[in-house]
Amino acid sequence: MPRVARKFSITKVYHIILRGNDRQDIFFEEQDYRKFLKIISITKEKYQYELYTYCLMTNHVHLVIYDKNNQLSKIMQSIEISYSSYFAKKYRKNGHLFQNRFLSKNVESQEYLYRLCRYIHQNPLKAGISSIEDYKWSSYKEFINSEKIISSELILSMFGQTKLEATENFILFHQYMSNEINEEIEYEGISKLTDEQVKEKIQKLLELREISDIYMYDRETRNKKISLLKDIQGTSKVQLARVLGMNKKMLERIMNS
Repeated sequence: MPRVARKFSITKVYHIILRGNDRQDIFFEEQDYRKFLKIISITKEKYQYELYTYCLMTNHVHLVIYDKNNQLSKIMQSIEISYSSYFAKKYRKNGHLFQNRFLSKNVESQEYLYRLCRYIHQNPLKAGISSIEDYKWSSYKEFINSEKIISSELILSMFGQTKLEATENFILFHQYMSNEINEEIEYEGISKLTDEQVKEKIQKLLELREISDIYMYDRETRNKKISLLKDIQGTSKVQLARVLGMNKKMLERIMNS
């Protein structure tokens, strides 16, 4: 199937997600994180783009980029090739490091941008790795202290007229857990399945003749079967709930129990 052309953002701002192939780790030690950020600095100078926000997690990366010269594909290709080469040489691993094409989401409003900023910075907290303030590999501290590789002016300007006021409001804003960015964005980097494909996988995994047969079981058995669905790759809780005809919150309670 031919690749679908990316839609250009009106604002030229993009949320980028890079994932390790098959969810493998792409950072093993501090030197790896530093190398990736160094590559970002080099490509920024080469392609003249601005980095608004970032967070490097163990097996994936979030970047918010202002691509003023419409060179996003070249930028990401340069980043991926440079880091993959470093990684392969250091760890003597062959094959693809990153999963498929990078995921890009257009950021078309300032409101979405500052909420996205919080969502990205809260990744370590939600993963149970670290507090927002203590995490070393995100742009949060650059907003609070001083810039290193990001351009903070635009986002901080949304929080106040002076640097002090903006910083204080920025910190307060990050103390509230973000629920605005739909969880499906975390799954779009995976090769997505159609509803029909998800249906077939559920039927095969749970040995169902029809999807509706899941409701023929008693509650305990049904819940045990539904909890197995977390192993299906290429889907999300939103899609699973839709295919099952179930409330998403109910599905999440079952899967998390």
